[in-house]
Amino acid sequence: MFNGATDRYNWKLVGKQELFVPYNSYKLSGNQLKLADVLKPGHINPDHARYELHRVWVVEATLKEGTSHIYRKRTFYIDEDSWMIMVTDKYDARGEMWRVSEQHSINFYDVPMAYGTIEVHHDLQSGRYLAMGLRNEEPKVYEKIKRSAADFTPAGLRGIGTR
Repeated sequence: MFNGATDRYNWKLVGKQELFVPYNSYKLSGNQLKLADVLKPGHINPDHARYELHRVWVVEATLKEGTSHIYRKRTFYIDEDSWMIMVTDKYDARGEMWRVSEQHSINFYDVPMAYGTIEVHHDLQSGRYLAMGLRNEEPKVYEKIKRSAADFTPAGLRGIGTR
C-alpha cells in the first residue's frame, strides 16, 4: 500500500479516527467465487466485499520541496489492531485526489496473523481500477508449512535454498 522512497516526503501523524475499512474479507479471499463474480466494470463486486468500523491512525505524507514523485500527497489510514495500511488516498500535482487504494484483509487464525489478501487501486480520473492478489480460482488458497526454529538457522536456510 506504499511504494517509493520515504525520504521524499514530510510525514505527519494527524491522529486517530473511526473509519469504515475493508476487513474480514473472507468471501473475496477464498476459492468459492470465480473471478467473474468478483471483478465488475469499474469496481469489485460490493456483494462480496466487507467493511467494518475501525479505529485507524491517519498519517499524511507531503512531497518535500525539490523532490519529485507522481503523488504530491498521500494519506494513509492504518488499522489500530493489525497495523496494516487499509486505505490510501493519493493526490496529483494539482492537489486533486487521483487514486484511492483499499487493502482487503483476513485473519489466518491457524498461523496466526492478519494479512492483506486483495488490494484494489482505483484511478478516479480515468475510471479504471486494478485488483491484485486474487486467488479465487486457485484450488488451494494457501498451504500451511510446518517449520521449526532449526529451519531458520544459517544451515537450515542453506538446506532449503536453491541455486
